[in-house]
Amino acid sequence: MTRMIFINLPVGDVAVSTAFYEALGFEKNAQFSNENASAMVWSEAIQVMLLDHAFYSTFTDKKIIDAKTTSGALLCLTFEDKAAVDAIHEAARAAGGVEPRPIEDQGFMYGGAFEDPDGHTWETVWMDPAAANGSPP
Repeated sequence: MTRMIFINLPVGDVAVSTAFYEALGFEKNAQFSNENASAMVWSEAIQVMLLDHAFYSTFTDKKIIDAKTTSGALLCLTFEDKAAVDAIHEAARAAGGVEPRPIEDQGFMYGGAFEDPDGHTWETVWMDPAAANGSPP
């Protein structure tokens, strides 16, 4: 079985969050989605579960943070090239996302960060394959 990660995020409005992630290229898996949750597929191995606060609360007794004011996690997606990083940032801004850290070009590494409507931070990165394999940049 392929190893997978399911990232569960509390959201204020499942429909708004679903539309945002679809605008970024995630695909909704209707089999695991309803009015309380959307299963959003990024890749075969990475899926994001958007859970309304009431449903999210059934999995924890802890207080749900306000990701717009409190950082709970920094999530990072990798991309095949700089153009793909640019494209997802453009899509995030167009869909109402906030860009707390613009894209930086460090030569061997290229990326930035955007936030979804609930304030969850997604970092983006492309890294020169030679640098990623331990070769000097």
